[in-house]
Amino acid sequence: MTFTADSTQSFFSGAFNYSTQGDAVAATVAVFTNLSVDDQLAVLWYAYTEMGRSITPAATGAARLQLAEGLLNQIKQMSHAEQLQVMRDLAAKRNTQFTRSYGVLSANTKLAFWYELSELMVKGFVVPMPPNYQLSRDGAQVLETLKQLDFGQQITVLRKVVTDMGVDPLAD
Repeated sequence: MTFTADSTQSFFSGAFNYSTQGDAVAATVAVFTNLSVDDQLAVLWYAYTEMGRSITPAATGAARLQLAEGLLNQIKQMSHAEQLQVMRDLAAKRNTQFTRSYGVLSANTKLAFWYELSELMVKGFVVPMPPNYQLSRDGAQVLETLKQLDFGQQITVLRKVVTDMGVDPLAD
């Protein structure tokens, strides 16, 4: 196939048009991973707070949250600047002691970790979302697309993105 300006534009303009694209989950994850670290964190925040009531049963019910409690307690003891840096380190896959500890958690525990983190943000124990934060166009589109997916697809997208965060200390 020859790529022209028109065919490329058609491909990218259809990136969020899932009626013509077969794999909504893979496409949503791909766009999410290309967002800035701060936009990734914002999308997670909005996903858990705006849609969170439908996500939480699967996230926390299947997880062994006690395995993440130590990490959550560490975060609560940090300054807001340190808390934000830890979240950024997780999303950016920076190799730190914290991101390695997170890396050994199961996928469901990671889902529950981010849910609990959002709850701690709402309660004021963890740095809140800046009230004036402007989500990028692509970030807003990922969030809107995520809202339109069915429950199973939403969980799959969230599981994939939070599983990919952090650093697996057991990987070569």
